[in-house]
Amino acid sequence: MCGIVGGVAQRDVAEILIEGLRRLEYRGYDSAGLAVINNGEIERLRRLGKVKELEQAYQSSEIRGGTGIAHTRWATHGEPSEINAHPHMSGEHLALVHNGIIENHTCLRRELQEQGYHFNSDTDTEVIAHLIDLKLQDSESLVEATQKAVKELEGAYGTVVFDSNDSDRIVVARSGSPLVIGLGIGENFVASDQLALLPVTRRFIFLEEGDVAEITRRSVTIFNEDGLEVKRDVHESDVDYDAGDKGPYRHYMLKEIYEQAQAVNDTLEGRLNNNGVQIQSFGANAENLLAEIQNVQIVACGTSYHSGMVARYWIEAMCGIPCQVEIASEFRYRQSVTPANSLLITISQSGETADTLAALRKAKEEPGFLASLAICNVAGSSLVRESDLAFLTRAGTEIGVASTKAFTTQLVAFAMLVCAIRQAKGQSDCSHLRRDLEQLPSLIEQSLKLDTEIETLAEEFAEKHHALFLGRGDQYPIAMEGALKLKEISYIHAEAYAAGELKHGPLALIDADMPIIVVAPNNELLEKLHSNVEEVRARGGVLYVFADEDTEFQSDDTMRVINVPSANNWLSPIIYTLPLQLLSYYVAIIKGTDVDQPRNLAKSVTVE
Repeated sequence: MCGIVGGVAQRDVAEILIEGLRRLEYRGYDSAGLAVINNGEIERLRRLGKVKELEQAYQSSEIRGGTGIAHTRWATHGEPSEINAHPHMSGEHLALVHNGIIENHTCLRRELQEQGYHFNSDTDTEVIAHLIDLKLQDSESLVEATQKAVKELEGAYGTVVFDSNDSDRIVVARSGSPLVIGLGIGENFVASDQLALLPVTRRFIFLEEGDVAEITRRSVTIFNEDGLEVKRDVHESDVDYDAGDKGPYRHYMLKEIYEQAQAVNDTLEGRLNNNGVQIQSFGANAENLLAEIQNVQIVACGTSYHSGMVARYWIEAMCGIPCQVEIASEFRYRQSVTPANSLLITISQSGETADTLAALRKAKEEPGFLASLAICNVAGSSLVRESDLAFLTRAGTEIGVASTKAFTTQLVAFAMLVCAIRQAKGQSDCSHLRRDLEQLPSLIEQSLKLDTEIETLAEEFAEKHHALFLGRGDQYPIAMEGALKLKEISYIHAEAYAAGELKHGPLALIDADMPIIVVAPNNELLEKLHSNVEEVRARGGVLYVFADEDTEFQSDDTMRVINVPSANNWLSPIIYTLPLQLLSYYVAIIKGTDVDQPRNLAKSVTVE
């Protein structure tokens, strides 16, 4: 969500900070700001809107200095405005940026006002700035004051603060919201995502829960939640950042849709063998653990939740193991019963999704879970580091807020997990499943050839305000994903139903003004789906059917049929995802929305 960049250097850092913010724009935000210590004084710039507005303001300023912090804000407390934009200050000497939500900000604000502090914003963040300033009055250093302050905070925070009276250092604190330290030569940096710092370093330290760190040009000192000095591993990053170039594509989302064949190929590369998959791809001890599991619990949010729903069909049908799927924000707050020898699977593109991380931590405290497995796209993320096993999807940087290649590679990861479980349990040879996986990149490329036909079809959605998506079996979650994509970027209200549920309520909505989108592979449920389609037609509904080219669906006045390349039944959910992504993209183009950064949404949801 929000983005943080900070640095301590001998050179001017403002341009580095702005470039870092630009690399975090994909997360979603409504305002941007920076603060730099210039000759012992804090100079601050804040602007409502895009980073380019902040950059223009900086170019016409005289801001200089080697210690600075910057931020892009996604509003939680207080409307999007310049006065609510970060950095926030306490007095004229202390500036601070913050990601997360402080849940006890109301009582802290009241206590600080009683101490004489005046608040200039509606944010929870300003509370932290004043609280640190208060603690500074009876502390020997900024790091000590920060350690005292964070003990009184309830909620999530990744925060960076500096004091102009001690201009050669910044202090950072992390709880529930990620922060990474970038190590340079004679300079050091901090950010909420390593992508922001790739222009200046490839060496990173990932802070852990409860860490507080003091950063100067030549040193990084880290203290754990007990106040003890600790060492954290230094990681050499091989992450590629290709967001600067859309190539021939109008938007990042379209570029990322077309990258899916390569992304899936990268996910598979080096992980297949003659018998099926390399089980070690899931972790060094994966084979032993997968052989013992008797139950699977999948926890995720949003698009990742939909991939987990598909996986449930696969795991139960092909591995014979019970599988439950739950939204992370629900799982973490309810009393659940976990069968013995369960595997917890968490899914997250960023590996920093707040509810999913909290669900993992909750599960670790409960009996029943034999191990945890993270399916993720970011190697150094909290989810990966805190799980027993991890599978990296290798999707590459995904800039568009509406997930595309991250979703398809998650599905491929689950397909490989099915093979790995079967192999670990000695159920059967998986070589035929491996061959199906190897064909996926080619099938994806064939499916993307529907682009022009779908672009034309999208024109029929220009004046629509509602849409209904239908699917059966493992295509029902794909219908849900299609509805999510349409509502995310075109702002058309869209819902998905299991097609067999039509007569239990949704038929009441059917009329000529509501498009009905159906996914129809050639599988054992095809005849049932034909009946559902006829139910819609009998009530005057207008249908758009994405059907296997071997089915008997035919276009007419009430039904438009788009033929999808034939795919092996069990992997068809991956193939049917692609035309629905293209449909949502082209409808959004017609609607004139901001495709890559839709309103009110963020790429990485690091708060509840």
